[in-house]
Parts: sequence; structure tokens; C-alpha cells
Amino acid sequence: MTIEPVGIYEAVWGEGPIWWEGHLIYVDIEQHKVISFNPETGVEEKWGVGQRVGTVVPREQGGFVIAGDHGFTFLTPDRQEIVPIGDPEPEKENNRFNDGKCSPDGHFFAGTISLVKEEGDAALYRLSPDLEIEEAFGPVTNSNGIVWNAAGDTVYYIDTPRKAVLRFDYHEGRLENQDEAFSTAEIEASPDGMAIDCDGNLWIAFCHGGCVICYDPETGEELQRVDLPCLETTACAFGGPDLEDLYVTTGVHKTEEEEHAGRLFVVKGLGVKGVPSHAFRG
Repeated sequence: MTIEPVGIYEAVWGEGPIWWEGHLIYVDIEQHKVISFNPETGVEEKWGVGQRVGTVVPREQGGFVIAGDHGFTFLTPDRQEIVPIGDPEPEKENNRFNDGKCSPDGHFFAGTISLVKEEGDAALYRLSPDLEIEEAFGPVTNSNGIVWNAAGDTVYYIDTPRKAVLRFDYHEGRLENQDEAFSTAEIEASPDGMAIDCDGNLWIAFCHGGCVICYDPETGEELQRVDLPCLETTACAFGGPDLEDLYVTTGVHKTEEEEHAGRLFVVKGLGVKGVPSHAFRG
């Protein structure tokens, strides 16, 4: 296994990585940017979006959808166009959107975070292809990683303060039959972004913990651990031509000086493959 920083961009708080069409797309929340990294050429493109942006997903008809301070927004980089879709929490000044991903059937699920840690003041929302926004699950406090299994009938979700992974049956945009897959309480760090491999195992980035841990969701057993040289390890996504590489975003610690803080990392040689990402169908 090898671990190395890639690209040259240094994020204040990298998040939301997703592999799409040969590029690793992610966000820098605090610098209000969406970043695209091409590992074949080393080229990085950056687009300012004028708000803290928690996550980004591709759109089937081109461009991206982001979720941030002002709710859901279309981003079309080649036209330098930003078009608001809607904000389900316009009155909550202490909330913003955080992590999110698209389901296999093209809905965009993204959730909010209470920046003042007001318990239960946030929620997970669904942006449907018809551009309707509905609450999908709540209440939560810090909505974070969400992934679907390869069959698309099971979804795993993290509300960070719970220190657990929730599991739902998934059917036509609906999260049903909630239960707790397993707890992460034994780790003295915060479960953050998450990826899933083709074997159905979950890879969770632990913020303040400097690591990504792979779990068997059926037993909660730790299968593998990847230690990163940055305490603020925020999220992960499988990428590369065969989805065999694990990309990891990081942030800058408030007090610790770390050489590679905020860099994008790639982990090679894990011996597993990821599940393909999905685009928004609206």
C-alpha cells in the first residue's frame, strides 16, 4: 500500500470527493471552491461558487449540482454559470449544507449541519429529478457520509454525533426501515465522509483522527486501517480507471502544524475496488 499527496492545491477544508469521467471532483468548503483533479495530466481546475460549499455531484446533462450555504445550486463551469434551485432552511443562519451523494436512481441526497451544534436542528434532504426538495430523514445534527450498495437497495448514512452508521432499505427515493448497522464509538474521532467498495464494506474517514477505517457493515468489524499524515481526514472516494485507488480529502487543523494538511491524497494497493458514482438526473 502506498499513500501520497497529489495535485498542488491546499484546501482549508477539503470535502465531498467523487470520481467522475476520469477526474476526482471535490470541494474546499471554507474557500468556496469546487476543484477538479485529473490524475493522468496532473491538471487542477478550480471554480469559485460564492458560498461555503459542502458537496458536489455531477449532473447527467452536464455540469454539477452543489449544496452549500444557500441550498441546492446548479454549477455549469464552462459557462461560468451558477443557478439556484432551492433552500429548505433559509431561516437557519447557523446551518449550512454538508456532505451528500446521488442515489443510483438519480436523486441527490445532501444534509445540513448545525454549526453551533444545536442537537437535532438539521436534516437530510432529497433533491429529486423534478427539482422538488423534501426532507428524507431527520432530525440530525451533523449530516455526513452517505452511500448505496451495488444493488442500490441499501443505503448507509452518518449523522456524526451519533458515532454510528445507520442503515436503511432504499426504494424509489425513500429511506425505509432504519436501523443501526454498527457503532464507531470506540474510535476517539468523528466519523465523517464515507465510501463503499464492491464487496459491500464501508470506508469511513475519521475527522480529528487522521485515518480511514474499513468496516464490515454486517458485523462492525474493523477490516483495515489507513493512517494519514493529517489529523483532519475528512472524506474518501474510490477512483482511478478501475476504481482501485482511494482518494482522501483533508483539512487544516486549528493548532497543529502539518506539512500536507489540506492536500488531496491517493492510496494505492488496497486490493479492493469501489462502486461507480451516480449523477443527478434532473
